[in-house]
Amino acid sequence: MARRVNPIQERQRRTALERAAYLAIFEQGYAGVTLGRIAAHAGVSKGTLVYHFGSKEGLLAAVMRRFVRTIAAATRRALRLAPTPSERLRAYADNQFYSIESTRRFYTVYLDFLAASSRDPALMALQRAFNDETSRLDLELVGLNAPGAADRAWHLRALVDGLSVRFLSDPAPDLTHYRALCLAGLTRLLEQGE
Repeated sequence: MARRVNPIQERQRRTALERAAYLAIFEQGYAGVTLGRIAAHAGVSKGTLVYHFGSKEGLLAAVMRRFVRTIAAATRRALRLAPTPSERLRAYADNQFYSIESTRRFYTVYLDFLAASSRDPALMALQRAFNDETSRLDLELVGLNAPGAADRAWHLRALVDGLSVRFLSDPAPDLTHYRALCLAGLTRLLEQGE
């Protein structure tokens, strides 16, 4: 008799494997991590990862899809809960630099992913999907129908990406400082469009 698969348990298992892979990639870098190392980190066999994801690239793609969705949902929730335009800007800036460790982890893994995607068309397609999602979020913040919204959304993303690279290279990053820089840049950028 074939084993019955509980879809909820399978989703939970897959989520746990993706989280373990994310942490392994953060600790060892995408280029240095292997399925064997990820499996050891997750406490499962390498075959379990292959069964669920097919390959290291498939696993990385799943990891990035999950975290893109998570970040998009968290950002949208923060924007929705902020009642005024200035509070929306603050919520957006706070959400970009949410904690020292989480921000460092995310941007480290993201930059590893970006480097890997430059050599892999399937990962590049995922990178483009990530860009599309962040563009939608950025346009929501700047105002979908505002004159010059698309250009301001691009500038907004450049601001956040630039600050994130600086954050990673900072030996002692101060979240308050990075949030303030992000908020000041966002405010100036959006005031230019008025």
